[in-house]
Amino acid sequence: MDGTPPPKTGAKLAAGEAGYVLEDVPHVSDYLPDLPTYPNPLQDNTAYSVVKQYFVNPDDTVCQKIVVHKDGPRGNHFRRAGPRQRVYFEPDEVHACIVTCGGLCPGLNTVIREIVCGLSDMYGVTKILGIQGGYRGFYARNTIDLTPKSVNDIHKRGGTILGSSRGGHDTMKIVDSIQYRGINQVYVIGGDGSQRGAGVIFEEVRKRGLKVAVAGIPKTIDNDIPVIDKSFGFDSAVEEAQRAINAAHVEAGSADNGIGLVKLMGRYSGFIAHYATLASRDVDCCLIPESPFYLEGEGGLFKYIEKRLKENGHMVIVVAEGAGQKLIAENMKEMGQDASGNALLLDVGLWLSQKINEHFKKNKTTINLKYIDPTYMIRAIPSNASDNVYCTLLAHSVVHGAMAGYTGFTVGQVNGRHCYIPFYRITEKQNKVSITDRMWARLLSSTNQPSFLSKQDVDDAKVEDERTAKLLDGSPSNPKVEDKVVPSNSNGVK
Repeated sequence: MDGTPPPKTGAKLAAGEAGYVLEDVPHVSDYLPDLPTYPNPLQDNTAYSVVKQYFVNPDDTVCQKIVVHKDGPRGNHFRRAGPRQRVYFEPDEVHACIVTCGGLCPGLNTVIREIVCGLSDMYGVTKILGIQGGYRGFYARNTIDLTPKSVNDIHKRGGTILGSSRGGHDTMKIVDSIQYRGINQVYVIGGDGSQRGAGVIFEEVRKRGLKVAVAGIPKTIDNDIPVIDKSFGFDSAVEEAQRAINAAHVEAGSADNGIGLVKLMGRYSGFIAHYATLASRDVDCCLIPESPFYLEGEGGLFKYIEKRLKENGHMVIVVAEGAGQKLIAENMKEMGQDASGNALLLDVGLWLSQKINEHFKKNKTTINLKYIDPTYMIRAIPSNASDNVYCTLLAHSVVHGAMAGYTGFTVGQVNGRHCYIPFYRITEKQNKVSITDRMWARLLSSTNQPSFLSKQDVDDAKVEDERTAKLLDGSPSNPKVEDKVVPSNSNGVK
């Protein structure tokens, strides 16, 4: 991304009784009202002949918050994903492209494969391009033709066959390339920055009046995209993290005063560390960005390590890469060093290893600390069975949406149902571990670690949780959303 936020255009809302609000997604007919429609080819697809109901009911929506009080508002809803009875693209006219952006994540190749196979097998589309090297590939790299045969086995490999990169987002050049190549469906697989970029592309496409559907599949291994239940690749990452934690446990248990320290991904959100710790049951302490901790004094990390070593003779610590950044910054300031000038001290795993060793050396206690950093090993693995199924459903859902003429949306699972979500909803904030809910309490109970939290930390966390809850319960508060609200029976809602 070039740092330019997407234009603050009005949201497409429909209001109903009891506080019901449908946050709809744009449609190509919003700015091209005279487009013809065509029968959906799925009704003649033999694979779907056994399905009782081919098509999603036009009024089907998915509620963002599933737990409500009987007298409370029904809350915000999203349009349910799935095939529609009428489509806005004929298979012969479709010229689709797929681009992957940002860092690697398990499942990228599966999503690519299933978009290609979904377009081909369900809708008979034959012209599908792969954009190589991220966003800049639209204007600076070659493209490759994608067919069901060429992508047949790619789900067995990690990474992305299209290559990826960060940055390189030049909106005008990208849309010029889309227009020049005759592309009319754009599938963007990437994180919040990439989805923000897709939103900007959609706005430029709409401004030019092009019949182009722009759709996103949200990708982040950290699981920090809001609204959706989880992002693809997360289950695979947690499963692979178990291998590192198990190795750390074996190493720690095989030495006197053994300490196994594992650094996992999670720059701003500690979901991988959180869930890997809960799944493992071998972890004695989990440190994440959302929960501050301190080293010295009563209730500090060093006292807890001393206690666990005295009780068990060994321990395992899991730390997310974004944890303890304030502590690192304070130490660097004391040493008179620039935070961006020393990569070693920015690594919380190496920094924490050094601090633990220094503490016990000062106390004349011998420890055996083993530090494991499996970060890039986890990113590069193929997706597991659970994620493969999830990626398939996401890919098919996004294809159905684009063929039906929806645009400017990302697809995601909300409360177990797939739906179409406006770009602004998944880029307005990051999803974070709530340190005041029961899941974090379960982790503290499992590890028996101190919470490290002061009363002020807890109060601040509660305020943030309440603010987030209000966003879920009431009408959207984002200024991009406070726009025209039309009645639910209006023809302004597709």
